[in-house]
Amino acid sequence: MKLFGLRFISFSILWILLIILDSNFIPYSIIAFAISMGIYFFVSTKKAILFLYSSIFVILIIHSLLLTNYSSLTIVLILYLVIDASIHLREIQYRVYFVISLIFIPILFTFHNDFNLEIVIVGIFLFYLTLVVNQMNVERKEQKETYEMLLGEYRKLKRMNLSVEHNARVEERTKIARDIHDSVGHRLTALIMQLEMLTIQNKSNEYEDLKKMAKDSLEETRHAVKTLQAEENEGIATVVHLIRKLEAESHILVQFTMKQGVLSIPLSNEKNVTLFRVIQESLTNAMRHARSREVQITLGKSATADLSFEIINTVFDPKNFTFGFGLNSMKERVEQVDGRLNVYQTKKEFVVAGTIPSEEA
Repeated sequence: MKLFGLRFISFSILWILLIILDSNFIPYSIIAFAISMGIYFFVSTKKAILFLYSSIFVILIIHSLLLTNYSSLTIVLILYLVIDASIHLREIQYRVYFVISLIFIPILFTFHNDFNLEIVIVGIFLFYLTLVVNQMNVERKEQKETYEMLLGEYRKLKRMNLSVEHNARVEERTKIARDIHDSVGHRLTALIMQLEMLTIQNKSNEYEDLKKMAKDSLEETRHAVKTLQAEENEGIATVVHLIRKLEAESHILVQFTMKQGVLSIPLSNEKNVTLFRVIQESLTNAMRHARSREVQITLGKSATADLSFEIINTVFDPKNFTFGFGLNSMKERVEQVDGRLNVYQTKKEFVVAGTIPSEEA
């Protein structure tokens, strides 16, 4: 809109100069000026542009033939219109307008008998430039339309692909949940019933621990089935729950930090599992090699809206480390989901850090 304002002011200034310097009857020239500016204002609507430019052109020609003695300023205005039209008219429309302008300019020179070679040379040069500009503008619009069409198709295919992947994951998770429920759940239930019978028959508490273990296993199985059947956007929260459970089982003090925006990062079930396995392996390494009982885990949101993680444990006796089976498996897991993993050691700390791309990446 600012650019149109600049064009509008430029066109107005040229018209005012024409009225002041070359008009024989200023009141009529002002009327012609008002009409042409009113028409030019509607050019910004980008509707019937060829008709609007042609109307202004006709007004200029009539004004020049009836109300002026010279053609120079009128031709300058016509050249301005030709340049302006080269940006907004389509190729065929502009060529029609271009030919009409070329026909009427010699007529104006002949009518006023004020042929000016300099204006003719400049005019020819500008006409050539306008043809080039129009051609480039047409090609740019065609490329933009093609790009927008391809972008629309790409987005459509991406949505379809995501939908298919989501449906496939849901179907697979449902199948796994059903299998766990039908096989493991059924056997655990049968085991609990047999333990109950043994307890009744022997009338002792020897089987209470076994019953408790079987019931806990059945409860965890049911929880796993519910997790598999849940939507995947609950993934980060599930990972947090598993970390806390891992902390209790490992007897490690975990300083767990979640930065703002972490829970809003969409991750697939595969990526959630990868994150948990990385943390699990890091805690195992801390217990086995560093003999550390305190681990810092930080989950954050990177500048590219991906999930960033950092697991740090204290090293009391720093030694050169190599990538064993655990670290290699961890790296492969992260790379399989297009993530990045860095493992390094300082004098006091062992650090596992990296990123896992979100589903929107």
